[in-house]
Amino acid sequence: MMDRTCPGTVEPILEILDGKWTLLLLFELFNGTRRFGELRRRLQPISPKTLTDRLRLLEEKRIITRTLYPGVPLHVEYELTEGGQALQPIFAAMWTWTQEHGAYLRKETEEIDQKDQEEMG
Repeated sequence: MMDRTCPGTVEPILEILDGKWTLLLLFELFNGTRRFGELRRRLQPISPKTLTDRLRLLEEKRIITRTLYPGVPLHVEYELTEGGQALQPIFAAMWTWTQEHGAYLRKETEEIDQKDQEEMG
């Protein structure tokens, strides 16, 4: 049975994970340190402003660190903090759930995509 206070106690992490692109951004960072340009390429069509906003939020919440390397050209690298790495079990649980129970979700998405294509074509 779930504790009735559960929604209130998980609200801080939901605020972080709720933003568009945030889950995909974290997934990229689970695979190692990344530069801004690399994240932008991997997350296309994310805008530079949105990527910057998400990175700042994650840094503010101590989920990632930002390291500035001086020189020419100047570059910045982002990596997960210990707290950020601790989010991996949440992603693993979502992946497991999707593998075990998410087939109907994929089917619904495919049906919607097919219907949209039929209406357009």
